Amino acid sequence: MIKLTLESTLKKLNVTRYELAKRTGIRYHIIDNYYKNKVVRYDSFVLNKICFALDCKIEDVIKFEKE
Repeated sequence: MIKLTLESTLKKLNVTRYELAKRTGIRYHIIDNYYKNKVVRYDSFVLNKICFALDCKIEDVIKFEKE
């Protein structure tokens, strides 16, 4: 199962969802859905913008767990 880890990454970096939305230009509710792991289809454009804005790797935002 794919799981988003944006919440823990933002906490480590001391960045708010609002600040991330401003840095990326992505609407807050979309960032909030990624933060709360409520995304059904992962958008590579959004993930790319998040990683670029946070200067992190994709592994810091999303991970795979065996069920």
